[in-house]
Amino acid sequence: MEQISEFVGVVNGVVWGPLMLVLILGTGAYLMLGLGLMPLRKIGPAFRLLLAGRKDSGEEGEISAFQALMTSLSATIGTGNIAGVATAIALGGPGALFWMWCTALVGMATKYAEAVCAVHFREQDSEGNFSGGPMYYIKNGLGKRWQWLGGCFALFGAIAGFGIGNTVQANSVADAMQGAFGVPIWLSAVVMFVGVGLVILGGVKRIASVAGYLVPFMAISYLCLGMIVLLMNISALPGVLSLILDSAFNGTAAVGGFAGAGIAAAIRFGVARGIFSNEAGLGSAPIAHAAAKTNNPVQQGMIAMLGTFIDTILVCSVTGFVILLSGEWQTGESGAALSTAAFESQIAGGHYIVAVGLAVFAFTTMLGWSYYGERCVVYFFGERGVMPFRIAWVLAIPLGAMANLGFIWLLADTLNALMAIPNLIALLLLSPVVFSLTKERLPELFSGK
Repeated sequence: MEQISEFVGVVNGVVWGPLMLVLILGTGAYLMLGLGLMPLRKIGPAFRLLLAGRKDSGEEGEISAFQALMTSLSATIGTGNIAGVATAIALGGPGALFWMWCTALVGMATKYAEAVCAVHFREQDSEGNFSGGPMYYIKNGLGKRWQWLGGCFALFGAIAGFGIGNTVQANSVADAMQGAFGVPIWLSAVVMFVGVGLVILGGVKRIASVAGYLVPFMAISYLCLGMIVLLMNISALPGVLSLILDSAFNGTAAVGGFAGAGIAAAIRFGVARGIFSNEAGLGSAPIAHAAAKTNNPVQQGMIAMLGTFIDTILVCSVTGFVILLSGEWQTGESGAALSTAAFESQIAGGHYIVAVGLAVFAFTTMLGWSYYGERCVVYFFGERGVMPFRIAWVLAIPLGAMANLGFIWLLADTLNALMAIPNLIALLLLSPVVFSLTKERLPELFSGK
């Protein structure tokens, strides 16, 4: 077992290494330039589309465009927004936050392209269920000789989901609840088992319905609490911004319990944790967007790209600013413990805020990733694989809550990165389709706006 763990560790170092980060950033930059910076220029109009998308459009699909975004956000707004940001700063210094922003900005183009392809190449079965995502736009967009690549993505996604989207999340919730409130781990496991089961057994419509209420509530609540801390320290904000920019390009000297970090570390951990948080390029979010009620792929692409903006530019930034304003990043702490210490130093009962935030974020991540994994299974076995998958997903929750997940985390993190390879290859090969559809369908959305 030790040898297997070491092997997976070596592979993890490669797939999350410099070449992968360059591939993800390079693909995003290429798509952004090919789109003429449209994702950045159309952020405002895209938010107006999102609000209009709250209503049932009556077009083909299973859930509203708004619910599709909330479903994808339910999976992306998770432990990465609290623990991931803290880890990036602890290992890469304050400058890591700047590189997270850069990752998000180019990632908007990637997420846009993913959703455009997902809707354009999706499939509908005899019962009216829609399936889409990288495996389908590889099969239907690139042809049969590339179909093996779609199979690789579906395989990696189905397995990785049980780790990064299920057992790891359950473990985080159980630890947070026990640490902050003394809730027994077994009780947290039972509550999650029942709660997640009641939602996912109802399919994507129930997941989307719950996500449509829970995700906006939790995101806005977390942002408001963070803004309170920022307003309490408004005079210190210019200094923090200066620190972030200086550290991004000059590195960070050792201070307090912080060991110091060079420019390379700031870039590496900022980009890696940014991708982990918003999942731009990994190919997971387009699976949810493929179920949206729309006949215009560009419309859903515009809404999808806001997921990266909301996740990283808004939610991750709040966590990062609170950590830097508190000064706790200099203590040597990392992960959720650092975020907890930061909020606690600024607001009485701050550790409760982080614990509840972690619990709710992780719970919604389990919902979103259950749908991703389900669609990956459907790619291989059709709808007959749905119920066995849902039962297995629910049964894995209590196991994750009570187990030691060191190896499972490593394996899932590795497979999560491997999902990106077939997806990025497909996006590069299908980029002419994305550019053509954008040129053809964008005017009807924004003419006169």
